[in-house]
Amino acid sequence: MKSAVLQFFSWPDRRIPLEEVYRRAFQRIDIMDQTGYDAVWLAEHHFSSFSICPSIHMMGIEVASRTKNLRIGTGVSLAPFYNPLRLAEEVALLDVLSGGRVNWGVGRGFAEGEFRAFGVDPRYSYPVFREHVQAVVGAWTNEQLTFEGEHFQCQGVEVLPKPAQKPHPPVWLASSSPESMTWAAQNGFSIMLDPHSAHSRIAEKRELYREILEQHGHSIDGREIPMARLIACAPTRAEAQEIARRGALWTVRSHRQKGTRAVATDTRRNLERPELAARPFSQGGEEGAAVARYLDGVILYGTPDELVDEIARLKEEMFLDYLLCAPLSHSSFVLFTDEVLPRI
Repeated sequence: MKSAVLQFFSWPDRRIPLEEVYRRAFQRIDIMDQTGYDAVWLAEHHFSSFSICPSIHMMGIEVASRTKNLRIGTGVSLAPFYNPLRLAEEVALLDVLSGGRVNWGVGRGFAEGEFRAFGVDPRYSYPVFREHVQAVVGAWTNEQLTFEGEHFQCQGVEVLPKPAQKPHPPVWLASSSPESMTWAAQNGFSIMLDPHSAHSRIAEKRELYREILEQHGHSIDGREIPMARLIACAPTRAEAQEIARRGALWTVRSHRQKGTRAVATDTRRNLERPELAARPFSQGGEEGAAVARYLDGVILYGTPDELVDEIARLKEEMFLDYLLCAPLSHSSFVLFTDEVLPRI
């Protein structure tokens, strides 16, 4: 099993200087580079203190400069918000300067406020996303790119540099809905799965993806499918549960903030209660129910021994072979790294 970290740059309540948020994250990344993690996947977000990392490609250059072993994942490049030629340039440049260590994760985005601020109509986000992915890969694999799509066109553009990895960096599409998984599987793209669905739903999504792959002449054999899981680890289960509860509450409340309504909608869909999708979270029972859902089958929490056992179970039940950890506290990261990572 491979393990990696989905690195957020959260700024809860703005209690400390933002520079301290980055300093702590870089300390964690330095540790990852020396302790056997496969990659750090950098999370792109805009206009919210949930994670202040608006340019994961710039952040990736800093990571490349201070690491030697760690692969650098984009988790994810929000493709509809870029001109695809610029996106192809930036990721290729990162790949060259990192010595060919880029994992390109790409997604369409989810936050209503981001679409509005960038002037992207969310009604067309899926076709725009798909065209941009195809254009980026085409720019990397052709000497010159000519592309005639409904939403993007170019004629004979030479995108430089080309990536260091040939034919291009490995590509993962962030896929949560059946629609997105179907398109990825039909076109032979690998996928990465979200941290907000229950373990059982992740297993169902993975199996749907496998079935569609095979229907279109592709195989799942040899594919790495990063499965993002929120992690809370502590010396006692009670302490781990409290870390998990606080992390779930922060996540739910962040989703309620202005500009992230679409995230909350996706989370409510994962509750399999579509009637909630049109309503904002309330301060009372609905918020509590959302937190309880995270504690009951979404967040991995417990002592190191309990997490080792739980990960072994999930390896069998949800085909977990690439654990993309999102630690909910620094102490969870340290304890997981010291006492869980060497055993899985």
